[in-house]
Amino acid sequence: MSIGHTLLGLLESGPRHGYDLKRTFDAHFGQDRPLHYGQVYATMSRLLKNGLVEVDGVEAGAGPERKRYAITDAGISDVAQWLARPEKPEPYLQSTLYTKVVMALLTGRDATELLDSQRAEHQRLMRGLTERKRTGELADQLICDHALLHLEADLCWLELTADRLDKLAETVRG
Repeated sequence: MSIGHTLLGLLESGPRHGYDLKRTFDAHFGQDRPLHYGQVYATMSRLLKNGLVEVDGVEAGAGPERKRYAITDAGISDVAQWLARPEKPEPYLQSTLYTKVVMALLTGRDATELLDSQRAEHQRLMRGLTERKRTGELADQLICDHALLHLEADLCWLELTADRLDKLAETVRG
């Protein structure tokens, strides 16, 4: 995820302080990985330097001064370009799971045990995501659906690999 573009997009609704940006980001996107304040301010500093935001006002308070940021026309254009650009699909051609299976076979370890252990871990995570989806709001349901579909694909791969394990062992040891 492009944090800079996301923060810019949040500014399109109006000027905000860094604290407000963090709170809004976390509410919409950061349930599993909230932003750190330092990350917000470092990103805003970079966006300011690049002319994508401007300081709309400064307020004195009990602590440090609070800057209110506003998006510039260049920032709006940058967000529009980012949204229009498709994300590159991730084909997972260098899978850690595949590497572990091959390494287990090359070192004489039990690859079946590795696959079974991985399958159990995937299923454990899927149960948690399914519960979260059941009790969550629509945005959380969609995020869980995305993760569950990827995990389901991984489970299919684990099954296919288990079915072909003997042939794979011949190939990698050959």
